[in-house]
Amino acid sequence: MREIGQVTLPPAVRRSQLYANLVDATLRFLIEQVGQVEGVYPSGEKLSEDFLMRRAAGNGVELIGILAFRASPVWVLAALADASGAGKYLIREISQALKEQGLLDQDTEFDNVNQMLDGLEGSASRIASTMNAPPLDVATLREEWRSVQRDLAKIPPQSLPTLDSLRHLWSSVTEEAARQQRTAFQVSSVMAMSAIADLPQKARWISASTKSVATTTGELAAGILLDHYRSTLHQIQKDGYIPFAVRLFRPYLYAAASQFSREHESLTGRLLKGKLRR
Repeated sequence: MREIGQVTLPPAVRRSQLYANLVDATLRFLIEQVGQVEGVYPSGEKLSEDFLMRRAAGNGVELIGILAFRASPVWVLAALADASGAGKYLIREISQALKEQGLLDQDTEFDNVNQMLDGLEGSASRIASTMNAPPLDVATLREEWRSVQRDLAKIPPQSLPTLDSLRHLWSSVTEEAARQQRTAFQVSSVMAMSAIADLPQKARWISASTKSVATTTGELAAGILLDHYRSTLHQIQKDGYIPFAVRLFRPYLYAAASQFSREHESLTGRLLKGKLRR
């Protein structure tokens, strides 16, 4: 495959960062570490020992960003900012992160959640085909947004997170993304996965926040999710984006790898054993 690529692909494609990161590095892993073939690549350059884990985590983040969108700061902060009635500029900043990911049109301005949803709906099928990923469930997001608009109107304004706190949290996301040399969408995706893993009920912040306002403390259930975002950001800053993401993905990757263990009995094997006993 490597040699065919060298012959058939234009040099401009092979020299691109996308090809180097997604194709050539994976081929190198297969050639050197799986096939044990030496001399194909310069000996002075080595892949990291945990290349496979990092590769799976890196590619998986893009998929997680789509599947876990409802628990992502990108969606949660935009919805809360719109609900505050004065979050137009914050929504524009969040929309920019979606534009960079190709989820929204670069030449369109988005000032509220309804406009964002229109933009996401327009690009959903195209993104699904180009990214080879499940389409973003915009219909469910619309349903959620209609529900939160109805129910947040019944909640006292002092129980809502302030616009300044939302803006500060988003600024922290973008600043940490720049420090880690990642996009805000990638960092938000990891934060969403962490929230779902640690707060399986509270990660569904809209249903939680609209149905049960903690009247004794004046806090929304959404506040628990926002606090978790802050804690996750602190952990990413402390550990680094890649180590944090790898640690988050490791149980799933090991579980997948264990399916290939000789000691693991497959469903087919169990069925065959059952037939032989008969």
